[in-house]
Amino acid sequence: MTGRLEGRVAFITGAARGQGRAHAVRMAQEGADIIAVDIAGKLPTCVPYDPATEEDLAETVRLVEETNRRILASVVDTRDLAALRKAVEEGVAAFGRLDIIVANAGVAAPQAWNEITSDDFDDVLGINVKGTWNTVMAGADKIIEGGRGGSIILISSAAGMKMQPFMIHYTASKHAVTGMARAFAAELGKHSIRVNSVHPGPVNTAMGSGDMVTAVGKTMETNPQLSHVLTPFLPDWMAEPEEIADTVCWLASDESRKVTAARIPVDQGSTQY
Repeated sequence: MTGRLEGRVAFITGAARGQGRAHAVRMAQEGADIIAVDIAGKLPTCVPYDPATEEDLAETVRLVEETNRRILASVVDTRDLAALRKAVEEGVAAFGRLDIIVANAGVAAPQAWNEITSDDFDDVLGINVKGTWNTVMAGADKIIEGGRGGSIILISSAAGMKMQPFMIHYTASKHAVTGMARAFAAELGKHSIRVNSVHPGPVNTAMGSGDMVTAVGKTMETNPQLSHVLTPFLPDWMAEPEEIADTVCWLASDESRKVTAARIPVDQGSTQY
């Protein structure tokens, strides 16, 4: 099916690559114009994988434009509420409306509990929680002003339903995102705005690049019996970003018009035991 989002506008964070790019391209294929932001630069020192680049963000722009939809992209740190609001305002001025928010930007940092510093904790919570809150705050008023209702999707994690060993700060942040979605859903419901959280398990993205695999292995050595906490039921352990985008696109569309305050796992069953 195509055209499910025809004429709508989506604001997506962390759009330079991985899941964020997949959300942008899929929604554009379904007819949406895109307001895209990404930090496209240096990440906190506790994050061991390679950061996205401005070239990555430019590639997202190219892929969206290939679908014959419009995109306005900018380099923004989601911890900067003023910059996020500016990106949204420019996007709404260009495209005329806002209907969908996808708070996708986030970081992961594998660290044993006693290796997490105060700065590490602040960095992960700052991006994953405050950045998500900022994203909603930057765009929700614009959806309300449109008077048509809308859909807000917060990207949590399997760690936000169960937990992720060796990532206490990440687990705490993703549980916060899960609660935030339900709380926003309660208050924004009167404006016909639906708010849901999506909970991917392992996804094949650049989060696995750089020193990430080494860092994960090092933490598992501290307590090997926890290494299979998120074992999936299905034979494929890892999802592709486009498979997560399928769910996100459905939540953005009218097909899920009665779904709000829901926690939607896309994790091959890994949180269900």
